[in-house]
Amino acid sequence: MTESFVAAVFIATSLDGFIAGENGELDWLTDENDTLGETGYDEFFASVDALVIGRKTFDTVLGFGEWPYAGKRVLVLSRTLGADGAPGAPGTPAAPDTTVHTDLDDVVATLEREGVKRVYVDGGQTIQAFLRRGLISEMTLTQAPVLLGSGVSLFGPLDERVHLRLTATRELGAGFTQASYEVLSADL
Repeated sequence: MTESFVAAVFIATSLDGFIAGENGELDWLTDENDTLGETGYDEFFASVDALVIGRKTFDTVLGFGEWPYAGKRVLVLSRTLGADGAPGAPGTPAAPDTTVHTDLDDVVATLEREGVKRVYVDGGQTIQAFLRRGLISEMTLTQAPVLLGSGVSLFGPLDERVHLRLTATRELGAGFTQASYEVLSADL
C-alpha cells in the first residue's frame, strides 16, 4: 500500500455481493433509505479529502440532480469520458472540482501531488483496480437483506488473496448489517 494516502471504501451490497442491478438500478437500496437509521456515511464522508469514482458511478451520480460531493475534490477514472464530456463542459451538469483521468497511475500521481491524505474510492471497477494494486487500506461494507441474483459485482478477479481484519460490526435498520475491515496484505 502507498504511504502517502489512505484509500477507503464505504459501499452497500446485496447479500450476494452486487452493488447494482444488471442495468445499474439501485432501488433495492434506495427504497430502504428512511428505515436504515444512522449508517456512519456522513462521518465517513466528512473524513475524506477527495473521491475517486469510475465513469459509471459518475454518470449515476450526475443523474441524482444535486451534486452530492460538494466541497470535495473528485477524480473520475475513465477511458471514454473525453474533453467534450468532461465535467463542467457545455451540456454537462455541474460537477465542481472534478477532473477526468484515463488510468490509475495518473490518479495516484494526482492524489500524491495534491497532498490528499484520505480518499474515498467508489464504483465496482474502480474499487477492484485499487484492490489489485494494493491501494485500499480499509473497507466498510453494508449488506442489504436481498439477493439480486445478478448485477454489478463489487469484487472481481484478483491476482492474489487479500487478507482483512474485522474492526467493527453493527446492525442497521430494515435488516441491514455493516462490517468494517482493515486491509492487511495480499499474498505475494
